Amino acid sequence: MTDPIERLTSIFETFPGIGPRQAGRFVQFLLRSSSSARREMSDALISLGGSVHRCEECMRFFADTGSICGICANPRRDPSVLAVVATDADLLALERSGNFRGEYFVLGGTISLASDNTSGLHIKELLSSIPRRIDAGLAEIILALPANPEGDATAIRVHEEIAATNDIKITTLGRGLSTGSELEYADPETLKNAFENRR
Repeated sequence: MTDPIERLTSIFETFPGIGPRQAGRFVQFLLRSSSSARREMSDALISLGGSVHRCEECMRFFADTGSICGICANPRRDPSVLAVVATDADLLALERSGNFRGEYFVLGGTISLASDNTSGLHIKELLSSIPRRIDAGLAEIILALPANPEGDATAIRVHEEIAATNDIKITTLGRGLSTGSELEYADPETLKNAFENRR
């Protein structure tokens, strides 16, 4: 594919939730933008590879020096509670709500029901971190995953994996979240109720 308009449109189509029409609108917007605006976007994309990396503790992406993000390096976080979330966006939604002061772990997605494939998920990294976290005071793991079939399937799998090797309290968020909802779009009060009603 040599046409740059078609090439960029096909790239945008690979983004989650973006179809051909939206992808085409993005390209048209960029074509109408100034060359300096396009250059700024290009520079920002290139800098993602150099300055952004994964936190060794929680597996979220962050832009800073060091191997541990600011949340994990914060000594005021409560090490007795660990929220396992699907994505960085879910972690940020919980942080914005101000209802959770524990630590996080980002799985990197959910299990696809079509394939039951866990490749790309950080389940092994989570399991290997648990003994060290228990030594640091971990008492409860909250499976804060989306309230949809993929999130439920992931919660079941992760629960089984953790319970097979660790005797620790494992809870899920209460259904203050409606089935099918995404954490990143939930309002703070809904997230607060979900934490309070966890089981």
